[in-house]
Amino acid sequence: MNTQNRDESEERDDRSDSRRAFMLGAAALGAGLVAGCSPEQPPRPGRSPGRITAPGQFITSDGAMLNFIEAGSGTPLVLIPGWSQTAAMFRAQIDAFSANYRVIAVDMRGHGGSSKTSYGYRIARLALDVSELMEALELDKVTIAGHSMGCSVIWSYWDQFGGHRISKIILIDQAPTVVFWPDWTDEQKQVAGALFDAKGLYDTATGIAGVDGAKVTEDVVRGLFFTKAYPKENADFALAENLKFPRQHAARLLVDHCTQDWRDTIPRIDVPTLVVGGKASFFHPKSQEWIASQIAGARVEIFEEDEGGGHFMFMENPEKFNRIVSEFLA
Repeated sequence: MNTQNRDESEERDDRSDSRRAFMLGAAALGAGLVAGCSPEQPPRPGRSPGRITAPGQFITSDGAMLNFIEAGSGTPLVLIPGWSQTAAMFRAQIDAFSANYRVIAVDMRGHGGSSKTSYGYRIARLALDVSELMEALELDKVTIAGHSMGCSVIWSYWDQFGGHRISKIILIDQAPTVVFWPDWTDEQKQVAGALFDAKGLYDTATGIAGVDGAKVTEDVVRGLFFTKAYPKENADFALAENLKFPRQHAARLLVDHCTQDWRDTIPRIDVPTLVVGGKASFFHPKSQEWIASQIAGARVEIFEEDEGGGHFMFMENPEKFNRIVSEFLA
């Protein structure tokens, strides 16, 4: 073998030795990581350095302050509002259920009295916020209820953490997916509850984030959220609560929320579930019936329009809504 060939052979051997050393090192590191995960202390979903700093205030692991309303004692009932909504919109439920339950209603980051961070406006992060809060409050056997986007937060929680801490779920009027594919039939759109094509979603979000964002929001709240019979002063309250969320953040979160598709997550829910919809909601009742059909043993309740069966039936007809929920909880 000449000198050049011998040098090339030695260089190949050196590279092979380096690769073997790297693989052995990686294997040793992996063994160390496994050994360092004690079987007595397995990783716990949602565990974080989040902390309660004052009554009704929680700091998440990434520094956002969440405002929450807490009332009553007993088995916990956690209420998650929808997009741009606040805990205060559950006041009829807080008043009713705090007599027998520990009720906790949360302002998601940026919403209501929570801090207006410049980051974290994604459904997955909101679900982690809820997980961290429940961890900090040491809640167990929780009934968790979400309205509208709050359902997406619950589905994301289930996707990430399964049924950790959850004993029952209440899903209030949210589509499994809000954006439809170009080739979908009308029937497919109704079953999925889809409202937008991609352009329609981004046009709406652009309007919300723009200089006329408050007016666009007002048109949505007054034109879509409630039935025509709902008193104007009550809709005014809802609008004021919605506008506590900065419009640019609201637009960013709306896009993330509406582009999720939870149809592969919903069938994996295995705890008792109540699904509530409305005949006059912009989400077709077929979508709520589909959700219930995918969860073993789930119950579905659809409010008629003359029963306040819009998107906010829990505000329009709290008597019937609270009665249905009481039966489910019992």
